[in-house]
Amino acid sequence: MRRPLSRILTVLVLGLTAGLVACGEDDPAPRPAVSDTEHSAADVEFASDMIQHHAQALSMVDLTMDRPLDPDVETLVEDIRAAQGPEIETMADWLADWGEPVPETMRDHVNSGHGDGDVGDAMEGMDHDMPGMMSAEELTALQDAPDAEFQDLWLTMMIEHHEGAIEMARTHLARGTYRPSVELAETIAESQADEIDTMKDMVNR
Repeated sequence: MRRPLSRILTVLVLGLTAGLVACGEDDPAPRPAVSDTEHSAADVEFASDMIQHHAQALSMVDLTMDRPLDPDVETLVEDIRAAQGPEIETMADWLADWGEPVPETMRDHVNSGHGDGDVGDAMEGMDHDMPGMMSAEELTALQDAPDAEFQDLWLTMMIEHHEGAIEMARTHLARGTYRPSVELAETIAESQADEIDTMKDMVNR
């Protein structure tokens, strides 16, 4: 059961305050107020970064096509596709409404023919520094993995990718001001944590 956003924010504020006090901070900055209509630079950063992060996850999903997968892994793959595609569209709509640029992603490069089928080449010019993002070399290794090794490697890499998304989402839960973006961060943190638990059970079984 999902917890109400107000409770999530209260827990975060208490945790952040305790952490700052423990570090000797006498006057910790309060968490920004959440608005149904107003956004901040933190919301723009979250949407811009998470679009690129999700796009890489979907590129990894694309690499599962024509690969032999266990049925429950196939279900997980489709769940990731079904969740993250619409989330990208939602965040792109926010950026457009705010008059902010929608960032290019590696999927844009793939769809434009950049890289001649090498998914690693599609990372050229992309930000590698976000938590959990795979490098061009890692994606190429996944693409080139033999069928016998592909599923476990894909799961291991997707676990790391999800862990990065959760880190980004939790950061935004403490900083975001636009209520829909904070709620999306909560959804990402909770749903991807559940998927990590599922994937850990699937690896090397």
